[in-house]
Amino acid sequence: MKLTFLGATHEVTGSCTLIEVGGVYGLVDCGMEQGADVFVNQEIPVEANRIDFVLLTHAHIDHSGNLPLLYKNGYSGSIYATRATCHLCEIMLRDCAHIQESDAEWKSRKAKRSGGEPVQPVYTMDDAEAAIGHLRPCDYGEQIHIAENVVIRFTDAGHLMGSGSIELWLAEDGEERKVVFSGDIGNTNQPIINDPKYVKEADYVVTESTYGDRYHQKMDTNNVQFLADVIQRTLDRGGNLVIPSFAVGRTQEMLYFIREIKLQNLVTGHGDFPVYVDSPLANEATGIFLQCDRAYFDPETQALLDQGINPLVFPGLNVSVSSEESKAINFDKEPKVIISASGMCEAGRIRHHLKHNLWRHECTVLFVGYQAAGTTGRAILDGAKKISLFGEEVAVGAEICFFPGKSGHADKDGLIKWITAFEKKPRMVFVNHGEDAVCQSYAECLRDEYGFTTFAPYSGTVFDLLTGQFIETPAGIPVAKKTAKQSRSASVFDGLLAACKRLTEIAYGCRGIPNKEISKFTGQVGSLADKWASWTKRG
Repeated sequence: MKLTFLGATHEVTGSCTLIEVGGVYGLVDCGMEQGADVFVNQEIPVEANRIDFVLLTHAHIDHSGNLPLLYKNGYSGSIYATRATCHLCEIMLRDCAHIQESDAEWKSRKAKRSGGEPVQPVYTMDDAEAAIGHLRPCDYGEQIHIAENVVIRFTDAGHLMGSGSIELWLAEDGEERKVVFSGDIGNTNQPIINDPKYVKEADYVVTESTYGDRYHQKMDTNNVQFLADVIQRTLDRGGNLVIPSFAVGRTQEMLYFIREIKLQNLVTGHGDFPVYVDSPLANEATGIFLQCDRAYFDPETQALLDQGINPLVFPGLNVSVSSEESKAINFDKEPKVIISASGMCEAGRIRHHLKHNLWRHECTVLFVGYQAAGTTGRAILDGAKKISLFGEEVAVGAEICFFPGKSGHADKDGLIKWITAFEKKPRMVFVNHGEDAVCQSYAECLRDEYGFTTFAPYSGTVFDLLTGQFIETPAGIPVAKKTAKQSRSASVFDGLLAACKRLTEIAYGCRGIPNKEISKFTGQVGSLADKWASWTKRG
């Protein structure tokens, strides 16, 4: 009975943990890494066709994004998740597959121009559909036997619609161990969704630590008033408010707040100012939110729904689906609010909106969520003077703001409330899903200040749940960083290989031409080879 830690170890993205119990293998999450890759992640140490089940804490791509790849590699079992998570995964995995295919197509066109080989996508839409077809919806509080020796139950984690902490009861050789995976623990008092629920008992706990060294900034005003103030001063300047927002979760929160702002007339002098949601995925996700069972909503949202009020719709709201509609937004001179993905500005339509607005002093860019190290959003937030967008340097002239306390993750206080809710201290608390220093400091805090036995595993760590002993405790292996000079050298060398390939193709095409010409060509190639042979000997 073992746990093998694979992803989101001393990193914030790419969650993945392998469970082995009585010859049965399972994964908790199978996420894609996003932003800067800090440590090398070990590959899943068993073949995909040997895995028996997958448990998914929630739909965000850093937890679900590699599920299609798992099916591409031979997995054919079920993915257990809450009903809302299953619905959201349908649109998010398709969107991610579309991105993989589009990126591969763009890289292939670029490679073809330089004589390179076509680039294959990480996975395709067919792989995403295979994963979607195996989603198995579960209800909160429902105990499910997914194997003879494995029972699971989801508890509302309060992070995203449908997010869950997962309890597992594992049996082997007449012994049982209970393991709890926190998933991403939510912030309290978020609109629309419930606060996180607590689990009371566990032998072992795997907990996230995204904000394990920080407390969310307290605001002098409430969320609605803060956003109203930002909108007011931006529109008064004649600028656009650009909000990079995660398509699922944060966008819906912003719509909820703006409806309140308009209802209370908190922004004056601009009528029903236009608000654009420029993200097809966000628009689809909003539809799913409104179709979810009322049990997923907090009491305030339930009360609005009971009155027949749509909490995410208001006058002046516009949704953009086509690329033409997206482009038209920035040609319209009327001051407006633009909400677009991705939330960390790494991809998507938000990059076009930054190109058109980031340099303008009358505009504002408002960040409303976590910005991982190495992302464009983090660079802007940290005070970069210029950023690169579509190969062009764009000055940062706009007002840059951060929405205080507006995170879907619990801060240090919330994480501690969650872990101290266990009535009896677990035998071990494994700390993951946090930046390197944060994982370590949060593990030390729980140990030194609260008396927990803790460990922050690196990828490849293996722990025996029956004996309570570590089998492997590897050190973290940093990802080698290429310098700009190395990158340029690699590009130049690739060009040489492409030229050699072209020469070979020409040689094959010479079959049948006069021998005199072939001999002349051979001599020229031979002379060229002799000229450069001395350089290969120096290596």
